[in-house]
Amino acid sequence: MRAKKLLTAALAGMMTLGIMSVDMSSTQAATRAELAAISVSKKGNFKYWEKTSPAREQLISYVKDVTNKASKNYIPVEDRIAVFDVDGTLMCETAPWYFDWMLSIYRVTNDSSYRATPFEKATIAEWRDAIAEHKVTDEMDDEKSHLFPKLFQGMTPDEYRLYVKRYMNTVQVKGLSNLKTGEAFYMPMVEVVSYLNANNFTVYIVSGCEREALRVLVDGIMDIEPNHIIGTDHSWQTADLGNARSDMFFYKPYDQLQRGGELRDLDVQTNKIFAIQREIGKKPVLAFGNSMGDASMFNFTLQDNKYKSAAFVLMCDDVERELGNPSKAEKIKASAEQYGWHTVSMRNDWTTIYGDKVHRE
Repeated sequence: MRAKKLLTAALAGMMTLGIMSVDMSSTQAATRAELAAISVSKKGNFKYWEKTSPAREQLISYVKDVTNKASKNYIPVEDRIAVFDVDGTLMCETAPWYFDWMLSIYRVTNDSSYRATPFEKATIAEWRDAIAEHKVTDEMDDEKSHLFPKLFQGMTPDEYRLYVKRYMNTVQVKGLSNLKTGEAFYMPMVEVVSYLNANNFTVYIVSGCEREALRVLVDGIMDIEPNHIIGTDHSWQTADLGNARSDMFFYKPYDQLQRGGELRDLDVQTNKIFAIQREIGKKPVLAFGNSMGDASMFNFTLQDNKYKSAAFVLMCDDVERELGNPSKAEKIKASAEQYGWHTVSMRNDWTTIYGDKVHRE
């Protein structure tokens, strides 16, 4: 009942949000059902990659080599571990900003069921201006990491799951035509995940985005198990826990699991390596990302690996079909050349990104 009231109030409060808007009309992007139907065979019958793409050929060549039992580079199935970042790697990063940032802004600005404090309102207003003016600071990033869990504290897992689902299925990406947040997956990268699954790789997500939100976003789109999704974690509580120590507290049949209000693990930069070791326990052989925030994960994958390994970095160089940034793309290209990562050009390597009718506004 509480979840139903929460969602009804949230939906009723939807309105234009300055840097994003709600759109209940039909979309011209690939739908989530169409994304889910993307399938690539073991041999690599890619549809959304240019046939002349160097990155495509590098990936296919690598997979053929390490899955060939006659090859000296053969990797046993149990050790075929691939890790993916999400924002800017599997889906739109600038929509107009990271998913959990925009969810926070929506919670305070558009959700009439939530009573924001004066501090939260002022902070969110500052974030909105900074995002619109491309002036987000490291201090704001740290502030967001600690404020986000408080905005959703007290929700049960099911309530939060429904909240994220409603948000992603109704809120439009700002700056791109006909694209809802939950549809903003890169079709060529969904193909990559499908291709690796077909070749018996185990795919993990290792992202700075909030873990529970990622589980909702990915569900039904790509064949990645919920326990293979690693992201930023926040604390948990129960309705009856109060100030008691959880390691000394007995959960009773009438109690209820709820989201807590504290940051636990921020899964960014070198923390991604720590999370891989803690939750996977094996070094990946493939890593995919899009920025220097993934550089540690790349270098860890390539360093002293007992198997042939590779790292692929996406360059945000498409300014017509995506919200590209050529300057940023050139910088990551230079880093790729320095460290031995393969580059993926959104502009040159992909036949489409979200579907042919999605363009920059």
